[in-house]
Amino acid sequence: MSELSQMWGMFALLAVLSCLFVVVPFLRKEKLISVDHDANAERIDIYYQRLEELKVELDNQRLERGDFEDSVIELKRRLLNELSPERTLDTRGNNLVLAATGVAFTVVVSSVFYYFTGSHQQIESWHRAVEKLPEYGERAVLQTGDPLTANELQAFALGLRTKLANSGDDAVAWMLLGRVAMSLNDYEMAMQAFDKALVMQPDNHNVLVNYSQALLIEGTEASVNKAAHMLSRVLRKDPQNIDAISLLALIAYEREDWLEAKSAFEVLLATMTLNDPRYGFIKQRIAEIDQKIATSNTDAEQTDVGPQLTVNVDIAGELAAQIPPNATLFVFAKAANGPRMPLAVKKLTVFNLPLQVNLNDSMAMMPELKLSSFKEVVITARISVDDSVMLQDGELEGSSDLIILQEGTQLVNVTISRVITSTGS
Repeated sequence: MSELSQMWGMFALLAVLSCLFVVVPFLRKEKLISVDHDANAERIDIYYQRLEELKVELDNQRLERGDFEDSVIELKRRLLNELSPERTLDTRGNNLVLAATGVAFTVVVSSVFYYFTGSHQQIESWHRAVEKLPEYGERAVLQTGDPLTANELQAFALGLRTKLANSGDDAVAWMLLGRVAMSLNDYEMAMQAFDKALVMQPDNHNVLVNYSQALLIEGTEASVNKAAHMLSRVLRKDPQNIDAISLLALIAYEREDWLEAKSAFEVLLATMTLNDPRYGFIKQRIAEIDQKIATSNTDAEQTDVGPQLTVNVDIAGELAAQIPPNATLFVFAKAANGPRMPLAVKKLTVFNLPLQVNLNDSMAMMPELKLSSFKEVVITARISVDDSVMLQDGELEGSSDLIILQEGTQLVNVTISRVITSTGS
């Protein structure tokens, strides 16, 4: 690999420079010193001549013994200072030995330091991960052989990142990296990988479903809403996608949208055999939802919420493909002759048409404007491009015929069949 070659090249260059730093001072020759032998002989003769003179003065008692000894010492000191050096220095042979010793010391110390503090083990693991990438891929995707251990999953993720860095973007590799990151509980890396994959393949159902699962694990309201919109996109193109239906059923259940949850769980149950270990659990969950729906209806009757409208909402076949991403469904009732403000509103950010919603007095926007206050109403279903009930171009809408409200529950059918072309529509 080019990066690895560059790294080792830098290591070699630094090693050479460090060795030169140690060796060069020892390769210098010391300056040869020339010696003037004649001048030295003359100075020695003068020394002995002066020494004889001092002895004569001592013998003639013209000089004290102490002064004599001091004078001799001074003569010797002067002679040493005046003599030219009588040695020639050329220690190149010794310097070569010292240089070789310095190089050996540098190499040994550097090797020991790198062994204990370097990243050679990580580099070896990196190479091993890249070499075993095909094997890890087969075991993870095709589920051949033993399942990947936690360490092997880490190595698989490292190999995928190296592949993406060297070979450029690859939607499949990004998706695999996202799934591996989820297995390692690194959901931030997983979502970043899924984002990369969706840039290249915006309609890849596998990526959308896996991304939705990561968002649901994150658990924030924004993440759940984003996951629901992604799953709705999948189901519009593939209504029988079991993974998407399963996740959407969980979202509806957590939001206590019992009708949508029951519908999704019933679809799942229809795809399972009696031998499936999940069959009993799903059937039990549907029975639980039925009890919750019955309890909700009983509570509504006991609290006297007035007229009950059960609205079946569907969409014309030619408009199904025009549902915008991140759409919001509004189902509301307005007085046929009265204020423009809705009397009851149901807002759904997660929906899969056809579906059924209930409208009653508990959904009034103002206490004085309720279904029970009017006799004639019209039901409208609108797919909005955002979460605002205000009309915008491109939104889809459908309305019912005139409904005369009666006691008890009334069934109403609404089909979304037209496109809003101007805010004045």
